[in-house]
Amino acid sequence: MKLVCRQDELSTKLSLLSRVVPANPTHPVLANVLLVAEGHSLALSVFDLNLGMQVSIPAEIETPGTLTLPARFLNEIVSRLPNSDITLEAEETSVTLHCGSGRYQMQGLSADEFPELPTLSDVEPLALSVELVLQGLQSTLFSASTDESKQILTGLHLKGADTGLEFAATDGHRLAIAQFPESQLENPLSVTIPAKALRELERMLSRSPAEVVCRFDTAQVAFEMTTEQGQERVLCRLLEGQYPNYGQLMPNTFSRQITLDRQQFLSGVERIAVLSARKNNIIRMKIDPEQQQLDLSAEAPEFGSGEESLCAQISGDPLEIAFNVKYLSEGLKAMDSQDIQIQLNAETTPAVLSPLSGRKSTYLIMPIQIRG
Repeated sequence: MKLVCRQDELSTKLSLLSRVVPANPTHPVLANVLLVAEGHSLALSVFDLNLGMQVSIPAEIETPGTLTLPARFLNEIVSRLPNSDITLEAEETSVTLHCGSGRYQMQGLSADEFPELPTLSDVEPLALSVELVLQGLQSTLFSASTDESKQILTGLHLKGADTGLEFAATDGHRLAIAQFPESQLENPLSVTIPAKALRELERMLSRSPAEVVCRFDTAQVAFEMTTEQGQERVLCRLLEGQYPNYGQLMPNTFSRQITLDRQQFLSGVERIAVLSARKNNIIRMKIDPEQQQLDLSAEAPEFGSGEESLCAQISGDPLEIAFNVKYLSEGLKAMDSQDIQIQLNAETTPAVLSPLSGRKSTYLIMPIQIRG
């Protein structure tokens, strides 16, 4: 195998692939990237048997061939090479890289040992706009759990029917939902996709074309995008188990309602967060309907205290309530509306935030009970 490609293009793709490579692979070849040189492109694949990614770059192929190389090691070398052409030459499993004044050699493994990525080519495709998928991920993915003991909650639940498409994620303390009623599906869909895979998909889609094609079977999902360099794919296993019936968490009625400017609210929360982060990450909210004012406060006895007062339209009785400042901040950042609405009942029941314009989304957050 012998080829010539651009350093910057190869480095960009290797950086993306290296994020997927397992730190402790069950087999040595799973720590490698598969290189397939043919036609006018170099295809690169990684796969840990649960999550796989395949990308390609333009290349001058002098001698076609296949080989696997240590993914992270290759990425570290290529990322430090000058921005010029790289010549990659392989003889059996020994590879030499030439770039500028540098010459590097490394040992790989035969491509025969690398597991084949499933294609799901026999599954009916579902085409979605990149904008829709990105909006769904950006509105919900941050709420997925990172606690592996609650594995089903480490995923994002995707549900579709003739009423539209819905993205949802929860970690047990908060719940984010994004709805797209305009995207009706002929066949019902209900799957839970690992958040790790979707975070990588989100990175790829941020510079991708207008459409992503999804293929689901009972155990796996594949996302395919066509770029100028060729087809790119992310494939992963679906999470097993019943996702919580999150619709039951949503209160039917609310006794208090607040409408205010989202950016002013977020700015106030982030300033208060400087203090709350030094103690317990708690931010207090005092709802004052008489003054039509929302007061934010936090204190760290060894440092000091802080207060912010925001103008708001408030209906209902006064209330004092507290939240995890990180959860509150992340929910506000995920919305793109100028004004938002907060609905709540009591200091021990969930609050629901929703934008008043833009895409339809809902963010439920549980309060924190505090003494004094």
